[in-house]
Amino acid sequence: MLPFLVYLLLRLLFSCWILPIHVYRKLRKNGFGGPTPAFPLGNIREMEFLCEKNIKDYDSSLESPAISHDIHSTVFPYFSKWQKSHGKVFIYWLGTEPFLYIAEPEFLKKMSSKVQGKRWGKPNVFKHDRKPMFGSGLLMVEGDDWVRHRHVITPAFSPTNLKTMVSLMVEPATKMLERWTALINTGKTEFDVEREITTMAGEIIARASFGLSCENGGEMLGKLRAMQITLFNVNRYVGVPFGQWICRRKNMEAKKLGKEIDQLLLSIISVARNKCGEGSGQRQRCLLGYLMEGERLNERELVDECKTFFFGGHETTALALTWTLLLLAMHPHWQTQLREEITRVIGDGEIHFTNLAALNKMGWVMNEVLRLYSPAPNVQRQAREEIKVDDLVIPKGTNMWVDTVAMHHDPTLWGDDVYEFRPERFKDDHLYGGCKHKTGFLPFGFGGRMCVGRNWTFIEYKVVLTMLLTKFSFSPSPSYHHSPSILLSLRPRYGMPLIVQPL
Repeated sequence: MLPFLVYLLLRLLFSCWILPIHVYRKLRKNGFGGPTPAFPLGNIREMEFLCEKNIKDYDSSLESPAISHDIHSTVFPYFSKWQKSHGKVFIYWLGTEPFLYIAEPEFLKKMSSKVQGKRWGKPNVFKHDRKPMFGSGLLMVEGDDWVRHRHVITPAFSPTNLKTMVSLMVEPATKMLERWTALINTGKTEFDVEREITTMAGEIIARASFGLSCENGGEMLGKLRAMQITLFNVNRYVGVPFGQWICRRKNMEAKKLGKEIDQLLLSIISVARNKCGEGSGQRQRCLLGYLMEGERLNERELVDECKTFFFGGHETTALALTWTLLLLAMHPHWQTQLREEITRVIGDGEIHFTNLAALNKMGWVMNEVLRLYSPAPNVQRQAREEIKVDDLVIPKGTNMWVDTVAMHHDPTLWGDDVYEFRPERFKDDHLYGGCKHKTGFLPFGFGGRMCVGRNWTFIEYKVVLTMLLTKFSFSPSPSYHHSPSILLSLRPRYGMPLIVQPL
């Protein structure tokens, strides 16, 4: 018994102090600074303190009507503070896991130019922690498996396939607009558009991707949202040795939800195999069908890709639309400009895939929203080989955290109007909006691992926003409290109530 206890003690000392101190000294020797960690928690305590202080400060000033788009210090108060002392590239620690923080586009460009997409990894600590939500889907898989998954998934998002999805996007949006109209007729004018649009986007992804009914899609969405809250709404000491035992109840709850989602998806896949059989016309209207073609993915891989697709496929677009409606409510002249464009391009007819590309001003608005309120506020990578950037050496296995919010709100990249809503900045430079560095605008990631579903997001965004603006006008609600927060994605902490009026 004594030898076993000695072994446990030595393992604890090695995991919590000896190894991380050795890595810390190595990184300092390689030229990386950063906030001083206190092992085994690293910098978690300071991160917790700054987040709690931010929330308390906000709660004490809820009456303030001002809405500022300078959100970096709100959503990432610790990075905002550390940047002032350590610059835009430094090391911080989640427990005993070091992360290379990057908010410098030139450094990111040099680093990423040396690495192929398949040779990027994902931080092991996140792969394990988020396994119940994403499994080994495209978001987490690496190497040759990533290449194989990417080759299977990419054709599903081709223009030819997405063209058939427009009508499936219209149906749930029409249902939501009809419900709003009925409620407005009873005197209700305030709607939490975040909740409404998230539900609608879940129905769209359920129909267009899996051929699900609203009821089954709602069940899937509910379980994924519950898992999201379980995994990201509280600090579970990710990166701390034996941290899974500190928050054992939350971790067990996430695993239970993961198994329930797996079972639901297995039943969906079983039904889809029948509906999307060879020669069936259903295959062209079911994205899951493309994933099953040729049986290039096994059942476990299909389940994980479905989880990734269902979450990412509705969350990104729903939040982009939510923030768009807030910004349009604050700037009604842009509502007018978009309606005029819709009238010119689409008229009173049905929305067709071929018309969407001509909605240029809507594209400017979308890019400006993704700049100010990017649903994906960060990108994570792990070096699978040693990388040298100028005089700095990034050791193999180093975790990386790319701060998208910081770069999208950097005055040195965007100018003095960086915190202003100005879609016209994308008029003459529709890809980068005049950003002084092309790597400074990352709405869908960077390099070979950019989001494979970005074309889906573009189409769904334009379809739904077109329908919303042709039926209703939007204005700010007195009950809205501006508090962007991170729950894996960037979302409004207290919902998004807006005043909705029929045209």
